[in-house]
Amino acid sequence: MNGSHNNQFAGIAAGIAATTGEPFEVTRAQSIGGGCINEALRLEGNGQSYFVKLNRADRLAMFEAEAAGLETIVDAGALRAPRPIALGVAGHQSWLALEYIEFGRASAITSDHLGEQLAALHRVSAEAFGWQRDNTIGATEQVNTWTVDWLEFLREHRLGFQLRLAGERGAPPALLERGRRLLECLPAFFAGHQPAPSLLHGDLWGGNWAPDTSGAPVVFDPAVYYGDREADLAMTELFGGFNDRFYHSYRLAWPWDSGYATRKVLYNLYHILNHYNLFGGGYANQARDMIEQLLAAA
Repeated sequence: MNGSHNNQFAGIAAGIAATTGEPFEVTRAQSIGGGCINEALRLEGNGQSYFVKLNRADRLAMFEAEAAGLETIVDAGALRAPRPIALGVAGHQSWLALEYIEFGRASAITSDHLGEQLAALHRVSAEAFGWQRDNTIGATEQVNTWTVDWLEFLREHRLGFQLRLAGERGAPPALLERGRRLLECLPAFFAGHQPAPSLLHGDLWGGNWAPDTSGAPVVFDPAVYYGDREADLAMTELFGGFNDRFYHSYRLAWPWDSGYATRKVLYNLYHILNHYNLFGGGYANQARDMIEQLLAAA
């Protein structure tokens, strides 16, 4: 490999070496698709491989929060996630280096394991709802201030927060007015349902998990916090990517409550409002339809 790549990634290589205590010099750099937020690379050298994300230097806090979230999932011991290795700023870029996990094909029982392991992750609890720090949902700030009452947390730091952002973005006044009405009606959805704080992935759509080469499920790109486990389950239904065996396995491990069918719309409204705030377009109409459905149910 020519020296240009070596020089290009020298700062990242030095950061990895300083953290691991092992020499690391980049001999091969391979671009990996990545998402709409970060650039992604596989860096190899000295018999090691790392998955590295890049963004602007001012986005380092986003990587710090992601690393902390991955550590929290790894430490829970329920579900595999890439272990953070190192992070920092090199030149005009912030970077995050993770354990490199080779992905493979799902086996017949991959979804079974994903369901039961997600239920085990959700069994990890805390004294309150929230998390040790704020993080991001996509590129949007996600506020995780510790809150004892779930309805207050949902009203202030999830739905209310996204509605305020939508107002700043110029959302239709009718959407905002009906959204505020929904916030007043939240108690109607929680009669007989008092969730315990569960450790959540937080951004669990079909693009944020994959099987490793053994067929074992791996989750990544989390937006970790402690919340109602139904919020994770709801998002698995929002964009697809999870089959009947996953849901059957989860329910065997931990059945869900009867009101979930309605509350999942409430929880997915958070993500649709976030998509409106990120991308605009038809998400405003989708959010309005969801709000009207919920108000009718309330």
